[in-house]
Amino acid sequence: MEKASAAEVSGSYSAREKHAELTCRLEPEESYPDVPEYLKQTYWWAYLHPVGVRFFERQWIVNFILWGNFAKLRDEVLSELGASISGRILQVACVYGDFTPSVAARLAPDSRFDVVDVAQVQLENVSKKIKNHENVILHRQDSTRLEFEDNVFDQVVVFFLLHEQPLEVRRETVREAIRVVKPGGKVIFTDYHRPNILNPFRYIMVPVLMTLEPFAMDMWNNEITDWIPKEVTVRSVQKTEFFGGLYQKVVVTR
Repeated sequence: MEKASAAEVSGSYSAREKHAELTCRLEPEESYPDVPEYLKQTYWWAYLHPVGVRFFERQWIVNFILWGNFAKLRDEVLSELGASISGRILQVACVYGDFTPSVAARLAPDSRFDVVDVAQVQLENVSKKIKNHENVILHRQDSTRLEFEDNVFDQVVVFFLLHEQPLEVRRETVREAIRVVKPGGKVIFTDYHRPNILNPFRYIMVPVLMTLEPFAMDMWNNEITDWIPKEVTVRSVQKTEFFGGLYQKVVVTR
């Protein structure tokens, strides 16, 4: 597949153009990236099996997994994106629940919202939730090898993806998210974080994460900025913690 051209960044998109690009992006199948081995081995039950997708695609389950904090964390990202979202936005990896539709609902008429995921079943699932939004485009891509040119997005969102990735995969995801955002644009990371010592979830979550999320403890022992390539210069980093430190939002302005 060809990279999206820089000329696509500005201007409005007709329904016909969007449909044509979506068709192009999802065909032919042999051009799709392979589903990574770590995803097939570790998370097949949650993200790849159709039964798992149907099970987890429930708002109350997503909220329960995040101990009632889904809406707050979603709204924090929405607030960062703006009440009316203009320009070109990228979401790296699909999300269960109403996160993507909530972003889509705020899009200005001339904006564009690209969503990428490496799993076809995830794209099919999210397509059902954003079918009434013509300026949302889905792409089957790997987060470590985004098929976009440098500096094309105004804002990039990475919502609860990094904790699911092994270290080297995570490094490349962070690198790619920053690469494709424009100078002055923002990359918004939301994920787990080490809770403060008085937070009882500090002790509850250790066995949960070690059992179900084998890469997640990296989020406790490192800062997201540790995975920004040393050769990459960013203007600012703003970090906010939530729920006694169990979650974090990190906004990197390039």
